[in-house]
Amino acid sequence: MAKASPKADTAVPDKALPANYEDAQAELEHLLARLESGEMPLEQVLSGYQRGSELLKYCREKLQAVEDQIKLLDTKSIDGGIVKSWTPP
Repeated sequence: MAKASPKADTAVPDKALPANYEDAQAELEHLLARLESGEMPLEQVLSGYQRGSELLKYCREKLQAVEDQIKLLDTKSIDGGIVKSWTPP
């Protein structure tokens, strides 16, 4: 007898990180809502937690990059220097 496969809409696939902060935040909020509501099957809770950790790390890195750029801009404007070009991570 074959095992039933999980539904595609309830699975937490091994996906690449979102293209931007807003998409990552939206996915993380949706995932947290599912975890907190108990609608996620027990077998998927661990993979959901792992995905959430990846998304949280991604969001923190994006926020840190913006914070670093703001500090650079503040420092340069105070010193009257030329602002360096910046490429997001």
